[in-house]
Amino acid sequence: MSGSSGPQAQRGPCPFALLLLLLLGPSSVLAISFHLPVNSRKCLREEIHKDLLVTGAYEITDQSGGAGGLRTHLKITDSAGHILYSKEDATKGKFAFTTEDYDMFEVCFESKGTGRIPDQLVILDMKHGVEAKNYEEIAKVEKLKPLEVELRRLEDLSESIVNDFAYMKKREEEMRDTNESTNTRVLYFSIFSMFCLIGLATWQVFYLRRFFKAKKLIE
Repeated sequence: MSGSSGPQAQRGPCPFALLLLLLLGPSSVLAISFHLPVNSRKCLREEIHKDLLVTGAYEITDQSGGAGGLRTHLKITDSAGHILYSKEDATKGKFAFTTEDYDMFEVCFESKGTGRIPDQLVILDMKHGVEAKNYEEIAKVEKLKPLEVELRRLEDLSESIVNDFAYMKKREEEMRDTNESTNTRVLYFSIFSMFCLIGLATWQVFYLRRFFKAKKLIE
């Protein structure tokens, strides 16, 4: 066997290194923007885990110049209808709340006005979990160095990932239990149906036998 004496081929970056760079890099959250016609209502829904901080900022651009008495209401509710945040005549602001349970949360914008008014531009930026924490403020309060701040952020991010995996495992176990329960019920129903069919067939045989004997078609 002969080995190559030339320089080794260059390899790409290690996947672990790429992951580390991704985690160390700044976290970017894209804002959602949409147009809200007058006298209409638009809602955004998102599933969020338990005990997570949720923060958000919104800005509503009024292009009507104050005509038609245009007003926009903002309301955030959970699946049970509990109001977590509400703002009448909303234009620009921020909100924050902590989830008490894993739930579907709904953010609704409702526009009310009269006449022909241009659509409003709504910009919404929501963050939750690690993204919602203000690490600059934490660094000032706890007097942390930049590297310590990054380590704190990575620790929180790792904990969030572990919690996500634990939740997915729990959901998988629940789905498996549901499938096993369904299979057991189907099996019992199949056995019950089989006995019913056997009983019905036996009854038909005896009934026809008595019928034919009564008609003296058989002995």
